[in-house]
Amino acid sequence: MKRYKVGVIGATGMVGQRFLTVLQSHPWFEVTALAASPASAGKKYGDAIKRWLVPEPMPEKYGDTIVLDAEKDAEKIAASVDFCFCAVNMQKDDIKALEERYAKLECPIVSNNSAHRATPDVPMVIPEINPGHLDVIKSQRRRLGTTRGFVAVKSNCSLQSYVPLLHPLMKYGIEEAVVTTYQAISGAGRTFETMPEIVDNVIPYIGGEEEKSETEPLKIWGKVEGGKIVPAATPKISAQCLRVPVSDGHTAAVFVKFAKKPSRGDILDAWDSFAGVPQEMKLPSAPKKFIHYFDENDRPQPRLDRMTEGGMAVCAGRLREDSIFDYRFVGLSHNTLRGAAGGAVLLAELLAAKGYFD
Repeated sequence: MKRYKVGVIGATGMVGQRFLTVLQSHPWFEVTALAASPASAGKKYGDAIKRWLVPEPMPEKYGDTIVLDAEKDAEKIAASVDFCFCAVNMQKDDIKALEERYAKLECPIVSNNSAHRATPDVPMVIPEINPGHLDVIKSQRRRLGTTRGFVAVKSNCSLQSYVPLLHPLMKYGIEEAVVTTYQAISGAGRTFETMPEIVDNVIPYIGGEEEKSETEPLKIWGKVEGGKIVPAATPKISAQCLRVPVSDGHTAAVFVKFAKKPSRGDILDAWDSFAGVPQEMKLPSAPKKFIHYFDENDRPQPRLDRMTEGGMAVCAGRLREDSIFDYRFVGLSHNTLRGAAGGAVLLAELLAAKGYFD
């Protein structure tokens, strides 16, 4: 595999910082451009960082890199790299405009942002689940008038804690699912130091999160028809999303009803045997085993299990029959690795392997 020159737009925020820790020794991708807001532009990256927000230390190799202005320097950045990751903190319409601007400059964008997740010809991909949605890129390129440029996005971070666990069970006809997510503060770009109000507390509202948790899975399970992705009509999903005093790792309590109820053994076998294209292609960031089930009654736990397979696996536990639904279980994923930067890097590996950056 050739090495690709990569830009990180929004490099100073928490997800941008996480991108750099993930990419610092990547076998395919070399970060050659860092971009952020005008407040950081012109500074060395190490000087632009007001607070380092991820557990791993800041990679020294980026400390002296001059930060560029994500908007004013767009043409310069687009001309110097093969593609960019995007994790900016801006208004939604501004993000959409910025990402499409780079795409029209023939610079593909792999986005961690939500701005384009509902755009019908923008693929929103969990690589193990719906890699076929990348086919819609050719339609997007026609709309944008580009040869290389496009936007591809990853899904909301909370989805990683339950959609990968529901997906292998779709063959049994999932009719309804009720999900409550218990989401780490890093999902808000915060730490305990910067979010003291979360200590000894639970906040029962995360703006826009429940709507995303109910609708985004339907796009992931949709079909490419007529140059766009048509969301699936089922299953019905009801979600509540809570912010809890956990640094990293989103947990989900899931209740599910089937048209054809499987046995407990059927579900465990489906999880144990499930693998996707990233595992088949042995992509660098792909976990060898996508789903890990814990038999212990008190697992999975964020502190103990979020780093399973480098934070790129999805964990499950407490599978049992339910008195109202058919089954209930608990899921867990690392929200800034599998759910954010790591998931975007895995998506970029899939795009690279399939030639979309060439």
